[in-house]
Amino acid sequence: MFFHHQKTVNRVVTWRHFDGKSYSAFNSLKREIRIGVLAVSTLLAAHNDSLATRPDSLQIAKAAASSADLSLGEATVTGSQLPVSLDKTWSKIVVISRQDIDNARCQTINDILKLCPNVDVRQRGTMGVQTDISLGGGTFDQITFLLNGININNPQTGHLSADFPVAIADIERIEILDGASARIFGSQALNGIINIVTGIEPTNQVGIHTEGGSYGTFGGGGNFQFSIFNSQYRNRLSLDYLRSDGAVDNSGFSRTRLFGQGRYGAEGLRLNWQAGYNGQRYGANTFYSALYPNQWEENSRYMAALKGEVTAGGVCILPTLSFIRNYDHFQLIRGSDTGENFHRNDVLSAAITANFQWSPDDKNGSGNVKCFTAFGSELRHEGILSTNLGQPLSEEQRVRIEHHHDLNYDHRDGRTNMSLFLEQGMRCGPWSLNVGIMANRNSAVDDQFRLYPGVDINFRPRILNSHRSNPDLDNGQSPTVNFYVSWNKSMRMPTFTDLYYKSPTLQGNLGLKPEQCNTFKLGAQLLTHDAQFSIDGIYRRGNDMIDWVMYTPDDIYHSAAFRLSNWEFIAQAKLWLFRLMPRQKVLRCASVSYSYNLQRRHDDIQVYQSSYALDYLRHKMLASVEHTIAPRLSATWYFRWQQREGTHLEYTSGVAVQRPNRAYSLLDLKLRWNNPPQSEHKSASRHHTGQWSYYASLENLFSSHYYDVGTVPQPGFTFLLGAVCNFGL
Repeated sequence: MFFHHQKTVNRVVTWRHFDGKSYSAFNSLKREIRIGVLAVSTLLAAHNDSLATRPDSLQIAKAAASSADLSLGEATVTGSQLPVSLDKTWSKIVVISRQDIDNARCQTINDILKLCPNVDVRQRGTMGVQTDISLGGGTFDQITFLLNGININNPQTGHLSADFPVAIADIERIEILDGASARIFGSQALNGIINIVTGIEPTNQVGIHTEGGSYGTFGGGGNFQFSIFNSQYRNRLSLDYLRSDGAVDNSGFSRTRLFGQGRYGAEGLRLNWQAGYNGQRYGANTFYSALYPNQWEENSRYMAALKGEVTAGGVCILPTLSFIRNYDHFQLIRGSDTGENFHRNDVLSAAITANFQWSPDDKNGSGNVKCFTAFGSELRHEGILSTNLGQPLSEEQRVRIEHHHDLNYDHRDGRTNMSLFLEQGMRCGPWSLNVGIMANRNSAVDDQFRLYPGVDINFRPRILNSHRSNPDLDNGQSPTVNFYVSWNKSMRMPTFTDLYYKSPTLQGNLGLKPEQCNTFKLGAQLLTHDAQFSIDGIYRRGNDMIDWVMYTPDDIYHSAAFRLSNWEFIAQAKLWLFRLMPRQKVLRCASVSYSYNLQRRHDDIQVYQSSYALDYLRHKMLASVEHTIAPRLSATWYFRWQQREGTHLEYTSGVAVQRPNRAYSLLDLKLRWNNPPQSEHKSASRHHTGQWSYYASLENLFSSHYYDVGTVPQPGFTFLLGAVCNFGL
């Protein structure tokens, strides 16, 4: 599909309602939303419709109550407790739209995130199984995962936090905020957040999909959604199944996902609910140690959440309640009780926020300064029952749970986290300022509140007369420039695994303190009608940063803390070739990005081997070209090169040899066939009724030999073929 600028007149629909979760404004609209990009999207195959939105057309006004379907290219997300329009935002957020996901033809969330330069995805298995995700040179424990704004982090271990209960077909967009975010998203957002936002179409329909490919991979699923009472009440239910024999030894898996969500909207009241299940069993090749390659694991997650929104007198109050239960069964040697563990952890969270907008200058006639205020609190309890993690229980205290053959848990621990926040935003001409603070208290530390402040400053100068040289830049398509700088402080509590885990290869540390980090960001971006460029620099300085290390070659891994600093540099460029060369009808867009991390320890402790913090991604380069092959067939080529710092251990007859991590490069090809052609349905929703689409994912075309983690070899050339269809009711 080629981009044609069309001047349309849309009914102005905006909002006053927000609750600190980026998707909330969309919920208040109760409409079909096409997501615009708040910052430069880092997904290499980003679709032009999500990047070429008008940056100055969204007003802050009272949300309309009409249930008519609406397409808003100007709609944006926020990285704050406060709502702002696209051209007035305080912090940079990467938005991966539904169209981006469709173009990339990825089957899992981690495959999508591999295409972002600042995201480090380390996989032992395939298709999202045994995957660790981190941001900016940090570890997988230092990132907060949100599902529709609900924190779904696993307090047992970050290894299991990315077990999302949603299928790719459920996702409307993915939001990524790189940097300390405690005052916005809670005490665990040390290095940044990734928010998975799902969507519900305003139509009644059924969708099905099926796929199959290399190594016995097969999957399928479907979804059903309906809308009644003039779209005020919507529901969606989806089921997804995937299995594979595994591309390497002991990496076969099976996974089932079930997800349901609903929305209700009326005058002054909004309700959103969701519930999900994710269950998987897999061979955990060298999960905790390369000395034991035949490990095995089974996980299951149950979650439910309810969000409300009550508006009265210009003030919006948003209560939230969520509950998550996780089960984990691990065997160090598959089929035996050696190093076997059973765990169950529960997370109960309740929060309430309030917000309002006020403009103190209006009475004086200036009307140029806009001010916003938000405040609220959250109470979160995390508890665990285990055969390994927590304080030992007496015979009388042992808890019998009817799960895993009526197992007796003989260890227990729990902690309660309370946080209070206050945030103030201000806009004046091209300048935007946001100042906030979170007061946090955790029962596992002491009874004191600790403060985590932050400030974001944004400057967007208006480029005058820039459209004169190019008439196509009229009607809201003028170039935009954005400069931003920020400082934020954040913290993270150690996981229960960090504190307690004990096995033949690992030893936890009860003396660990909460991680503390200061993050400084400086960046600039330029977006024109046919190109976008951005450059970012981030400096992190952390205290008590947790890692698992060996001090000598004969040692086991210990959880320990260090003072670490990290410099992160990211540069990106993207060109829409069909706009630069309108006569050619084949090439669509090309992009390239590069990220660099440099980390330093600030102590003299000698470490022989690091598993995570010192084993960071130093270089990552991405490039892509998207083009059409035929009217209905499009292709995207992806090239990825990356080099990891540090070393790994290779075992021969039980003897460990230290080897440096090696750089590798991969070339992938993604094909997509639409029937009927996509260009015939530019105005339609993302799932046009009765439309079939087919795709092929061809990965590692040159069958490169590479490793993501230690000595676990990743597959050579693999393929996956699939089909998707949606039927109207």
